[in-house]
Amino acid sequence: MLNRKKVKTKGKLSLSKYFQEFQEGDRVAIVREHSENPKFPKRIQGLCGEIKGTRGKAYIVKIKQGNKEKIHIMKPVHLKKLK
Repeated sequence: MLNRKKVKTKGKLSLSKYFQEFQEGDRVAIVREHSENPKFPKRIQGLCGEIKGTRGKAYIVKIKQGNKEKIHIMKPVHLKKLK
């Protein structure tokens, strides 16, 4: 898990990560961006999910936790595409 940012990147937001685009059905990993939102739910850090659609500039991500499927709406800066 990522506990803190490196000194050189502290407080900075990568614009390429902020404006990245995903297609419906893409697999993504959830990686918290520390400089964006302090109220990010820590229990979903590091989980993998699937893009189900968009809501404005955010993406709807379906995550399976145990036997249940849950839906989270996240900005693209918190998502990392999996192959």
